Amino acid sequence: MLDEIFKLQAELNKRIGMDTRSLKENLDPQRAGEWLNDYIAAASNELEELRDCTFWKHWCAEAKAGARFKLHDLQNARVEIIDLLFFWVSMAQCVGLDAKDVHDLYLQKLKVNHKRQEDNYAMTNKDESDNKGIVLGG
Repeated sequence: MLDEIFKLQAELNKRIGMDTRSLKENLDPQRAGEWLNDYIAAASNELEELRDCTFWKHWCAEAKAGARFKLHDLQNARVEIIDLLFFWVSMAQCVGLDAKDVHDLYLQKLKVNHKRQEDNYAMTNKDESDNKGIVLGG
């Protein structure tokens, strides 16, 4: 299913002028960075729209009545998450990842995250050295 999503997203991206398939074949770091930043901005906006599906403002009447963070628009929250998926897949494509790459990297990072939990992960001694081994084909 993830393969199909990546294929369909690449088709949509090409339609709007961002040919992520050709970018993967001939990576141009400047173009990749420009497109990546466009998608980061778009995803950031979608995150804000998702947050607006809750009563997150501590000064609003709903929060003052004890409903702060209550999910009040489930239908829209679901759509905003799908919008995030559109941009997330596009960002992955901008850095040359396909569905298989994402799956492989996910499994590697999952091991790191489980190890962090086993080691009582804390932010005070956090570093990213355990991420260095997460590589394509790894």
